[in-house]
Amino acid sequence: MPDTPDESTRTTAQVYADGIAMVQLLGPQDRLLRVVEREHPDVDVHVRGNEITLTGEAPAVAAARNLVEELISMTRAGQGLDPVDVVSAGRILQSETGSRPSDVLGEAILSSRGKVIRPKTLGQKSYVDAIEENTIVFGIGPAGTGKTYLAMAKAVQALQRKEVSRIILSRPAIEAGERLGFLPGTLSDKIDPYLRPLYDALNEMMDPELVPKLMATGTIEVAPLAYMRGRTLNDSFVVLDEAQNTTPEQMKMFLTRLGFGTRMVVTGDITQIDLPQGASGLRLVTRVLKDIDDIHFSYLTSQDVVRHNLVGRIVDAYTEYDETRLAARRERDEASEFANRAERRGAQRGAGPRDHLPGRPRR
Repeated sequence: MPDTPDESTRTTAQVYADGIAMVQLLGPQDRLLRVVEREHPDVDVHVRGNEITLTGEAPAVAAARNLVEELISMTRAGQGLDPVDVVSAGRILQSETGSRPSDVLGEAILSSRGKVIRPKTLGQKSYVDAIEENTIVFGIGPAGTGKTYLAMAKAVQALQRKEVSRIILSRPAIEAGERLGFLPGTLSDKIDPYLRPLYDALNEMMDPELVPKLMATGTIEVAPLAYMRGRTLNDSFVVLDEAQNTTPEQMKMFLTRLGFGTRMVVTGDITQIDLPQGASGLRLVTRVLKDIDDIHFSYLTSQDVVRHNLVGRIVDAYTEYDETRLAARRERDEASEFANRAERRGAQRGAGPRDHLPGRPRR
């Protein structure tokens, strides 16, 4: 017979919250409560009035109680919650860093039109702190981890604080595995599709009516990477997006544009390289500059994905597939090398000693 839980080891805990905090904790249609239940499937969660009752094994109940109490503390501090915040708070509490979710998730970078932009995971918090503390930061990770979005938020914040006099946003004009062919229109019309994600993020972070004015005065510049050659960028916050599609020469060119009073953030996903051939400048730079002070590499993972929860699982599935494929390729290469060495040794043994040099007559 399968083992059944000993009723004597089960425990119950109650958590109380005032009316406003309880409404915020439950969320629309109790969706946040459903996330808490999903994160702690071994705990029965019941809500009655202002009381939340948690029942289950003692360790599981203790963990669920910590999460609920932390979420209540965050709502009382005026922080809005969404399902991603609940999941992130649970992961932070389970981590060995000793950090509190309110400390990690409560730091606002920008507030625009009622929307607060802030880090949502430990990895994102570390990334944002690195941007604050270093001159050049590389944000490397899969799609949905907020690499570019947070970098642009820090750029807008620096401009608003008058820490820099302009923002420069750039990315290489490389098609994502497609051939779009000839694009009609002016030069601006041709390059705008490549830069559209940057425009969209800017309009979310600033008044859309203000953005064109700042671009007209040069305070904000959005340009292809090719336009960076020959320039020295002083007193600027520079963001290079999609850097996995730079060549080593382009990456060197971009980094050497650094002037006085300037900070740079380079973002990219080395698993999504669209270059037709050759090495990625982002992949190479992680080896070339890894030991230089004031340059920081932040690596984000599927744990930092803040899009739909399927995105993180998709990233993990592709990562596992790529690792399996690389392992199989290494095995084939090693087997081929072993066979080549054996063939060379056999050829050397079969040749035997030579009794005269070729081209010379026998004596």
